[in-house]
Amino acid sequence: MNKKFINYIIKRYLRFDKEHPFIYISFLLAFLGILTGVATLMIAMGIMNGMDKEFEKKLKVMNYPLTIYSAFREIDKEFLTSLEKKFPDFKFSPYLQTSAVLKSGNEMKGILLYGVDFNKEQEVNEVIKQYLPNRKIGIFDVIVGKNIYESLTSNKVIIIFSTLSPMGFGVAPILKKVNVIGYFKSGLIAYDKSIAYMNIKGLQKILHKKGFDGIHIWCKDPFKAIKEVQKILPPGYGVIGWWEQNGNFFAALKMEKRALFLVLMLIIIVASLNIISSLLMMVMSRRKEIALMLSLGASKKEIKYIFLKLGTIIGVAGIVSGSLVGWLGIWVLKTFDIIKLPVDVYGVSKLPVDLSLIDYLIIIVGAFIIVLLSSFYPAKKASQTDVLKVLRYE
Repeated sequence: MNKKFINYIIKRYLRFDKEHPFIYISFLLAFLGILTGVATLMIAMGIMNGMDKEFEKKLKVMNYPLTIYSAFREIDKEFLTSLEKKFPDFKFSPYLQTSAVLKSGNEMKGILLYGVDFNKEQEVNEVIKQYLPNRKIGIFDVIVGKNIYESLTSNKVIIIFSTLSPMGFGVAPILKKVNVIGYFKSGLIAYDKSIAYMNIKGLQKILHKKGFDGIHIWCKDPFKAIKEVQKILPPGYGVIGWWEQNGNFFAALKMEKRALFLVLMLIIIVASLNIISSLLMMVMSRRKEIALMLSLGASKKEIKYIFLKLGTIIGVAGIVSGSLVGWLGIWVLKTFDIIKLPVDVYGVSKLPVDLSLIDYLIIIVGAFIIVLLSSFYPAKKASQTDVLKVLRYE
């Protein structure tokens, strides 16, 4: 193919034509449509990724990388010791878990109470570590979520446990007066208004237990560690990862992200229709020139390549410009506090934006494929021009 000839014709066709101004306007609309589609997709995917990571961060903190549980019996201290010896790089925090009612004055709130060793718990739980008071914690001291703490009328509260104890000829729930010494703030209101932590020794005495309900584990690579832990667990024990505890939530986020991607990709598809219509109009208006070029020795392949490259140039220009606008929009959202979020709901006041390299490449490659396909049919139509028919009648 004669590249000089092809480039000369392309430059000529890209100039504004006074006789056919609508074709130029259509090219411009296609360019702006692709620019808008790419930029919108980048910003939307960046916001989705940022929100996903923010939720994942909060859920990781409160749900722990790995959790060992037993369905049939309590976990004893000897088992915990053996785990610490086999996995010296891991951090372990045993816990007891029970549902209870917290009574402060005339108000009562349902809570999920964890009995933990605060020295071990702060190694696996950043929230507890951040809000742990710098003093010795008594066996009947409690730390509650911020929303619970703000509703208390006094630091002395009564906890009514769901466990029943014998009393006379019947049974009655266990009641214990405890001291609320502080609060934690996880960033998610669902946790801050329903979870409390107590010294595990105190909870063991109240519930008359010697062992644990489970063990929280912190490790660098939980996806790899879960397989190693599963191998050494005796019958009746199980281990679950944080991603399994919230599987439905993350599956919903993933589906929402895919749906948003497909919907916004329609903007680029609609813009590509302008490329098709513009090229087809140009083919029809330049039929004489195409027939003349073919009669003077231009090959059908060269004619096809001219219109294919013409559409691709318009599309690529839109993709590059849209990419620049998209990165600019992401930078503005990251730098300036334009959109404010309710902290109690989302855990952050600033809109989190984080466009991953994979998502960016998928957007660019997807847009390029759409542009390439939209240029193919008009280019093929131009190469099929009947030279004798056009020169005879036109």
